[in-house]
Amino acid sequence: MTLTINISPEKEAAYQALAQAQGLSVEQWLTQLVDQAAPVAPLDTPDEDDRPLSAMFGEIWADMPDEVRAKLPSDGADQHDHYIYGTPKRAV
Repeated sequence: MTLTINISPEKEAAYQALAQAQGLSVEQWLTQLVDQAAPVAPLDTPDEDDRPLSAMFGEIWADMPDEVRAKLPSDGADQHDHYIYGTPKRAV
């Protein structure tokens, strides 16, 4: 990708001096700055959110104390609109 930016001659000279002090070209120096400011994960690297939803729920349930789990409604899946939105329970 090629990106063109307009900067003053003074800034250009300052950037060249900073890059040169690190043994880099201005392009390499600016690329480093951009990568540090906004790192982007490679597309082929799976991150934690790529796990199946069932695995995430399994981890949550594994850490949940039994007394908390006992307080959950037994009809939560069938009556989710009631528990989430407060609608009247449906006949199931």
